[in-house]
Amino acid sequence: MTLVWRRWRRSVRSDYIRTYSFPAGLYEKLRKRRPELSLKDCQLAGRALRQFFLAYMQGGCRFVAMPSQVTDDLWHELILYTRHYELFCRKAFGGFFHHTPAVVLSKNRQDNTGLRRIWWLTCREENIDPRKPSRLPLLFAIDKKLNIDDGFFYAADCRGLKPADNSRGTSYCGGDFSSADFDGFTDGFGDWSDAGSGDGGDSGCGGGCGGGD
Repeated sequence: MTLVWRRWRRSVRSDYIRTYSFPAGLYEKLRKRRPELSLKDCQLAGRALRQFFLAYMQGGCRFVAMPSQVTDDLWHELILYTRHYELFCRKAFGGFFHHTPAVVLSKNRQDNTGLRRIWWLTCREENIDPRKPSRLPLLFAIDKKLNIDDGFFYAADCRGLKPADNSRGTSYCGGDFSSADFDGFTDGFGDWSDAGSGDGGDSGCGGGCGGGD
């Protein structure tokens, strides 16, 4: 019965995140920060942010890292709508979800764990094989799609990159998330399960809410 109740609550929270109306003026705030973006671009960033929130909730509100610069910008602007964001977090996660800056795989084991976890969960949502991806989840594709100057550009398989694909800077590989080359571990990769994860609880998000600006 406990598992059934958790699944029901997760379904309710998923529906809330998918149908949540962002505060009026949010996209205009993002366009002030990123004037090159159109309204349609901002709406796509909104979809990516929803995907991030859904993955965090579906993963039991454990620590996740943000892989996109433009989505991180939108998240930061949303947090500035303090009352809206606090209410959203209570209904979506059961507690406050603190902001963490966008990162890539590095020697930082905690960040790497969060990235591997968000990679796994967003791949799962889009029916992508996280070990051998044929394409990227939106959250990992959006910086390149919107041509963000300081964005993190990913490729599903870096072996297929042409020189021109890398002209804006480093391209990161979706296939690297299943590798232990960066820190000697694969923590976060595939550690989600229906039976094994709590989903934040009504009293708060637990350890997954950690982090800060």
